[in-house]
Order: sequence, then C-alpha cells, then structure tokens
Amino acid sequence: MLTKRIIPCLDIKDGRTVKGVNFVNLRDAGDPVELATQYARQNADELVFLDISATEQQRKTLADLVLQVAAALDIPFTVGGGIRSVEDVSILLKNGADKVSINSAAVKRPELIDEVATHFGSQCLVVAIDAKQIDGQWKVHLVGGKVPTEIDLFDWAREVAARGAGEILFTSMDHDGTKNGFANEALAQLSETVNIPIIASGGAGTTQHFIDTFTHGKADAALAASVFHFGEIPIPDLKQELKQQQIAVRI
Repeated sequence: MLTKRIIPCLDIKDGRTVKGVNFVNLRDAGDPVELATQYARQNADELVFLDISATEQQRKTLADLVLQVAAALDIPFTVGGGIRSVEDVSILLKNGADKVSINSAAVKRPELIDEVATHFGSQCLVVAIDAKQIDGQWKVHLVGGKVPTEIDLFDWAREVAARGAGEILFTSMDHDGTKNGFANEALAQLSETVNIPIIASGGAGTTQHFIDTFTHGKADAALAASVFHFGEIPIPDLKQELKQQQIAVRI
C-alpha cells in the first residue's frame, strides 16, 4: 500500500513565509529556511515552496532562496511561482528543487505541461489548480486566485493529466485558511477523474480533517501551512494518529 504524504507548504512573499485566509490577509509565519529545517526534522514527507507573488509581479521565482532551502533539506522539495518556461524549470532543478509546480502559466499555455514533462519527466511536474465554487460549479482561478476563468476544474484536471503532469495540487479557495476541513467531495471526484496522485490543499484545521481527506477525499497527500507553522498540529503527533486510524504513513 502506498503511504499517504504530509506536506507543509511555505508560501513566500518578499523572502518571508506568510499565511492568509481565502488567499488574502497575509501574516508573517517565519523564516523559510528555518521552517524548512524544522519540518525535515519533524519527519515531513515533502515540502512545497510557493513564491506567491512571482506571477502577479511578473518575475522569476527566488532561485537563491530555493538554493538555501534545498541545502537545509533531505526530503523532496517542490518549488512553484512564476515558472513560465523549460529554462525556468532547469534553473530551479539545478538549485536543488526535486519537483516544480506550475499553475497560471500552464492554463495560459497548456503546451508548457508537455514541454516540461518531455524534458524532465512527469515525476518532477506538479500542476497546481486553484479553484472556487461559483453557482455550484468549480471554476479555475489564476494569479494566486485573483483572476477567475470559465474553465471547469475537472475538465482541466483531465487535460493536465493527459499532457503529462505527474501530480495535481488542488487548492480549494473556499476552504483555504478556514481550518474547516478540506474539499473532500471535489477531491474524491478528482481522484476518480484522473489516474495521477492528488494533493489536497486548503482547509486543514484538525487531525480529523487529515483523516477525512485521506478516507472520504481519497487524497494521496495532504498539504497544510498555518497549522504547522504556528505549532497547532505537530507532524509527528499527526502521523501517529493517522497510523492508529489504519492510514499508511511513513513514521
């Protein structure tokens, strides 16, 4: 049985880790290198680093900071934000990233998915999808959730998988930062729609929420930020509870 993964997420703005609610009202959560080191010690399975203002500011991901974080880690490390080309991916992988995450650029030019998968392999490509329910339909949003589209979440997930993505990181904007639980119905539908791993994001608040997303949501991994950054749920304790609930995790 494949183990379920616990993934802390570092949202980076101006070189600091930040966290908000529903993608707004950001507050400082600490130094990214210190937090990365802490999570590696706590036995996190992977780490995600998202330069959340890179796309909006039309600049590249902070490659030097990626290098510093990678030097502090011995667990897989995914980097996203402002990635628009094969060259961008190459720089980040050379600086120590194990995977890259693309979002807005993939929607604007879907061929980017094919290009990255062809050059570097599907195993290092995560396509992030930010979506929100509008009139009962899940619609994809771009630029850190600021720009709505008419693209259906599940249609886009199918295309992403067909073009060669290795994983999908799905963030429910409705649940982000609320600590009310993950969007498990949508997650379960995603897992039935595509045959690649789904990472759940948005809404973690309690240990039960992680249990629910692995069982009801059928997620392969669960990503969270504030509950880890502010010490509300220690990762070792979370993993012990998951193990007690017969959910396979790496202890």
